[in-house]
Amino acid sequence: MARITFSCLPASWYCSVSLLSLGCAPRQRLLLLLLLLITSTLLFLGTYQRQLWGPQRRPGSRVNKYLSVAESMEATDVLNPALNYGIVVDCGSSGSRVFVYYWPPHNGNPHTLLDIRQMRDHDHKPVVKKIKPGISTLAKTPTRASDYLHPLLSFAAAHVPKSKHKETPLYILCTAGMRLLPESQQAAILEDLVTDVPLEFDFLFSSSHAEVISGKQEEDATVEVTTGSQNQRPISRRRTVGIMDMGGASLQIAYEVPSAITFNSPEEEEAGKSVLAEFNLGCDVEHTQHVYRVYVTTFLGFGGNMARQRYEDQLVNKTFAKNRFLTAQTGLSEEKPYLDPCLPVGLSESVVRGNHTLHLRGQGDWARCQEAVQPFLGLHNGTMSPGGIYQAPINFSNSEFYGFSEFYYCMEDVLRIGGQYDSDKYSRAAKDYCSTKWSTLKQRLDDQLFAQQADISRLKYQCFKSAWMYEVLHSGFRFPTDYPSLKTAQLVYDKEVQWTLGAILFKTRFLPLRDLQQETLRQSHPSWLRSSFVYNHHLFSLCILVVVLAILLYILRLRRIHQREQRQAEALNLLWAEEGEALLP
Repeated sequence: MARITFSCLPASWYCSVSLLSLGCAPRQRLLLLLLLLITSTLLFLGTYQRQLWGPQRRPGSRVNKYLSVAESMEATDVLNPALNYGIVVDCGSSGSRVFVYYWPPHNGNPHTLLDIRQMRDHDHKPVVKKIKPGISTLAKTPTRASDYLHPLLSFAAAHVPKSKHKETPLYILCTAGMRLLPESQQAAILEDLVTDVPLEFDFLFSSSHAEVISGKQEEDATVEVTTGSQNQRPISRRRTVGIMDMGGASLQIAYEVPSAITFNSPEEEEAGKSVLAEFNLGCDVEHTQHVYRVYVTTFLGFGGNMARQRYEDQLVNKTFAKNRFLTAQTGLSEEKPYLDPCLPVGLSESVVRGNHTLHLRGQGDWARCQEAVQPFLGLHNGTMSPGGIYQAPINFSNSEFYGFSEFYYCMEDVLRIGGQYDSDKYSRAAKDYCSTKWSTLKQRLDDQLFAQQADISRLKYQCFKSAWMYEVLHSGFRFPTDYPSLKTAQLVYDKEVQWTLGAILFKTRFLPLRDLQQETLRQSHPSWLRSSFVYNHHLFSLCILVVVLAILLYILRLRRIHQREQRQAEALNLLWAEEGEALLP
């Protein structure tokens, strides 16, 4: 008995049909079989189409789903071809670091920025590498600049997918260490980078991507913001945060100035223009939603290491000048050292300047150290520079600041109070440290009681740097001692915050235009592409049905021929039987 099973139907619809069990004529049975085949074919094609295309989603919901997954993803998915990458090399005064960033396609909204994130490797660690010393040490050998950066660029190349190298922008940005060099030496180093880097690496890199950046570039409450655009109403938006960053050679501060500034004199207005800048981080210059008026300036020589160097220079000059008129030769021998209030108690140190050597002995007096470092701020009419650099007003009642680099190291490496800044707590901790004997501090270091990154150099100069940071903050920038909204940090939301993130955000601000144009093209074509496929798909289904129908009709015709021949054979057999009976006697 013939039996047909329709296995292409869903599991709950499985059935078997016996042709001989159908109580109907052969033609009716064949017609029923044809209908069942047609039904199963349509169900199969419908299931196939849903598997091929899936449910149609709106572009917005697809992007939102992708972003929600990306936010919870710790390690960067380098197998995702939709991700874009960017590389920034920070050539600082004491060393150089490479940072690798990535971002998904722009969401199509011209009012939003690229969602740039720091890349993380398979161990969930930020993709960052540092080398020492600084690139400015190549002032006399500029042709070695590209060799100097080779380890950093090789490190970045190993993390960015090879297929993405040609479209990955590379920015080599040099800061305070290079700014201290003559322009001719700066140009020679940059020329070597622009010439040799493209020979070894296939990144998107041109002469405009290597530069010595100026001090301006190195940088849920709401505020009312007024921009420089005429006839533009104030914008109410979330309050931004200010930053302070102290490196080895320089000090930077940057914060938004939301309200229009009234200058007291033309001279003050002229000075203010050099430290105030308006940035439009949006991809369309016509939109002012992302226009920020920022006070940003850098102070060369105000970094922690350079401040100590200036302090030691003055000690040498003053001590040797004073010794000319005194019989007691202070600091010329270890037996009669100069008592330095900014070194820990009992620490012996020597400073060499040319042919002169000054011997120091730590006194560990933090209050006197504060007095000693304050003149190096160069205060001038309440500002922080001998040149009278203008400082825009800060609304201390509606503001928030973060301190990075040396601000964080001073509080965390040995004092272990990094995070929320409290001036009283900080002063007590710094005073206690300075007055601790040098032998005790070294023992604590050996016992690993300090942070992992603390070393012998940090221990020596912590007293000086803690006093310098305090004076910079309160005497220089005039922060109130009870200011409650300053945090020192290295990571914000588990992400390392560096000025390089702002640099790549600014450098790539027009890239969303490319994504918007591509999105426009995608939106203009899918309708006819989809309709064309649907048309061809239905045509294909119709062809299958025609073929199935033709086969069934052919089988039906063969069956009719077979039945006709069978009836003829039966009639012939009957005739032969009758003739045989007639021939019998």
